[in-house]
Amino acid sequence: MARRTTGRKHGDPRTADTRAKVKDDYRPSRDEILRYIAENPDHAGKRDIAKAFALRGNDRIWLKDLLRDLQDEGVLTKERKRLARVGALPHVAVLDIFDRDADGVLLARPTEHGPNGPPPIVSIRLSRSGSGPAPGIGDRVLAKTFPADETNVALGGPAYTGRVMKIFEKRSEAVLGVFRVLQDGTFRIEPVERRQPELIVDKEFQNGARNGDLVEVEPARASRYGLPHAKVLNVVGSLTSEKAVSMIAIHAHDIPHIFPADVIAESEAVKPATLDHREDWRDLPLVTIDPADAKDHDDAVFATPDLDEKNPGGMIATVAIADVAAYVRYGTALDREALKRGNSVYFPDRVVPMLPERISNDLCSLREGQDRPALAVRMTFSADGHKIRHSFHRIMMKSAAKLAYPQAQAAIDGVPDDKTSPILDTVLKPLWDAYAILKRGRDGRQPLELDLPERKILLKPDGTVDRVTVPERLDAHKLIEEFMIQANVAAAESLEARKQALVYRIHDAPSLAKQESLREFLQTLGLSLARGAQMRPSQFNGILERVRGADNEGLVNEVVLRSQSQAEYSPGNIGHFGLNLRRYAHFTSPIRRYADLIVHRGLIGALGLGPGGLTQDEEARLEDVAVLISGTERRAMAAERDTVDRLIAAYLAERIDDRFDARISGVTKSGLFVQLPQYGADGFIPVSTLGGDYYIYDETARSLFGERSGKGYQLADRVEVRLVEVAPMAGAMRFEMLTDPKPLPGSVRSFHKAKGRARASQSRPGSRGRRR
Repeated sequence: MARRTTGRKHGDPRTADTRAKVKDDYRPSRDEILRYIAENPDHAGKRDIAKAFALRGNDRIWLKDLLRDLQDEGVLTKERKRLARVGALPHVAVLDIFDRDADGVLLARPTEHGPNGPPPIVSIRLSRSGSGPAPGIGDRVLAKTFPADETNVALGGPAYTGRVMKIFEKRSEAVLGVFRVLQDGTFRIEPVERRQPELIVDKEFQNGARNGDLVEVEPARASRYGLPHAKVLNVVGSLTSEKAVSMIAIHAHDIPHIFPADVIAESEAVKPATLDHREDWRDLPLVTIDPADAKDHDDAVFATPDLDEKNPGGMIATVAIADVAAYVRYGTALDREALKRGNSVYFPDRVVPMLPERISNDLCSLREGQDRPALAVRMTFSADGHKIRHSFHRIMMKSAAKLAYPQAQAAIDGVPDDKTSPILDTVLKPLWDAYAILKRGRDGRQPLELDLPERKILLKPDGTVDRVTVPERLDAHKLIEEFMIQANVAAAESLEARKQALVYRIHDAPSLAKQESLREFLQTLGLSLARGAQMRPSQFNGILERVRGADNEGLVNEVVLRSQSQAEYSPGNIGHFGLNLRRYAHFTSPIRRYADLIVHRGLIGALGLGPGGLTQDEEARLEDVAVLISGTERRAMAAERDTVDRLIAAYLAERIDDRFDARISGVTKSGLFVQLPQYGADGFIPVSTLGGDYYIYDETARSLFGERSGKGYQLADRVEVRLVEVAPMAGAMRFEMLTDPKPLPGSVRSFHKAKGRARASQSRPGSRGRRR
């Protein structure tokens, strides 16, 4: 196979001979720019491109216009301020290795690929030192991808090369299901995924499974008639026990939930931290404020007025965070397992922790009255909420009180109990005074303020749903949230000031495509969203304020939420759009997030706070780590959501034919998704069941409307529905619409206007392509 021979470094896409011949007003061609973007995916921002081609002044304006044209034409797309060819492989991709070429080089293709053409082929480069992962045919890997040499591609070679970062655990083409024994003695597999069919199991392939067991099965090739067959590969566990529903999500999403023996042994051998390299803060009355059922406590807070005459009305806020880095050192079994998990996963019926209980619930949990090591930040704020200074300290602390949110709030509201009464004036009131100041700063910053209530599922002892509640959003919650945000900002600022590499928590502004989609939707409601290169959260807040209390408030909040990008981790900083912060890093939850542990290590090393700092090996792997933990976070969110759907579906399975108040949560060509606000669960209404009219999907208005009647349904409409079918293990419910459709003049006008244009275009010869 031909080797890549370009030898160009990013920042200079031209050869020395070319540079000698070009004039000062040299402008690269479209092909040259596209080639540079393909060859330098990590340096494909507008500034990078301008620097690479030495463009200045008016040439930079020309480049900006050209890049915008390429995006409008669908040639380029933009993510996190980096440009990429549409349809190009991302710089980090999941690949399936399927073959070797004539030279023995492994070949792979992306696991997921769009509909435009066949998936590109990637040749896998192995580490020369032999120290990297050694994949083989049939492996699924996470790899960095690079465009291959053009000469090699022209000769029929792969379009990309790839360097393996991680080999995923091998799995057969197995699916999960629930083993059922029917009345006639035959066996079925009840699906646990919404798109999965029911399967038949012949007796010889039962493999010891019993009725109600969660099993892994291998589907056979479907027959022409009847249900497909399968054989049981493995019995995962019984669904008759408690915590069975979350076990489905754990296995379906490959979430590690059993700690290896060496990890447990290592955690049990850890000795409690001492005062070495620490300041003694045990006399400072730091308190923890958490949910009433919290088992681990990784943050504590304290506040006091600033006595400096130069800062009248100012406050000093202190946040202390469990010093996990004291116990979990890089390269140990504990560290490797924590990185593999990435974060803790919280189900209604269990927690799958990132760290063993000995660490998370004992040595690192800031228990009341017990000495615990912590990393603390002391922040001074002015009366208007601006942070004047901050400092980090490695300390030994002793929590003065373990409080629940409602308990702390009740004390402030005039109903203290035996625990909060002694600390009301000395601890709690100063905390609320500090929060009042921090809130002024937050109000001035204007982060995105979406009003989307969170629901909590309460279970019975047998693991089934008892009830679903919407906990009240208290000032106590907001206080802790704002203290944590400020501590996270301080961590990012300190690491940047010391030029220490770190993993940021980033959140990009909505993409141009999502902005335009939102703009079109708002126009159907008589609302406008100004166009501009630099969107601000305050622009969205202005829209949300205009609909506050209106019938469409829920609709607009939902659509604005869906227009936002997803937050993630990255060693490159683009700021946090939702919080309206220029720099932000996760520092406050190292017990349950690996990202925070990295930040702790960075602070320890950069500020000279003792052993356990970030190593050079870790710094070199930060990009790979950021990709991995962003993925584990998405995995956890999907597993948590699936479990809630299954629990609610099982809870409502005995209420077939009951009527429910619902809200339309999604609109597609095939039907309506509805959410039951009381339960937070979703179900589906097929378009074929909506009535005798022919329903048309209006993407702009997020609606379905009847072609004849002009009436229909729109996203966030409040409706009444009847439950007609439930698949509990799949978390799926089907409903029937009981509410009559409403007039949708906006959708009808836009439809008939488009239809009229099409007819006019067809009836006038030579009218195609005419400007109107």
